[in-house]
Amino acid sequence: MSGVWVFKNNGVIRLVENPGADEEGNNSAGTSRRKVLVHLPTNEVVASYKSLEQILTGLGWERYYRGDPQLLQFHKHSSIDLISLPRDFSRFNSVYMYDIVVKNPNIFHVRDM
Repeated sequence: MSGVWVFKNNGVIRLVENPGADEEGNNSAGTSRRKVLVHLPTNEVVASYKSLEQILTGLGWERYYRGDPQLLQFHKHSSIDLISLPRDFSRFNSVYMYDIVVKNPNIFHVRDM
């Protein structure tokens, strides 16, 4: 994961992936650097939670319903890992993508779009 962690006065932190970008979110070349989650066995970009849930279910992950209602959560009986994602797919960013990659090695990869 690359970028800069920005700490605010109220204690909130966030990852800025391209700290040198101008205010419009573009890098110095003038193109946006959006990240995508790729399912390596099929080489397909994960474009929805429906497709992600199908893949995770096939890998032994199950929906976890005891957490925050604002999150989609998945857990595996064979581990203590928990994947937590924002319910709104438009908020699914590289931080969540890398969490999935770390918990599913050799299955997913994060790429620049």
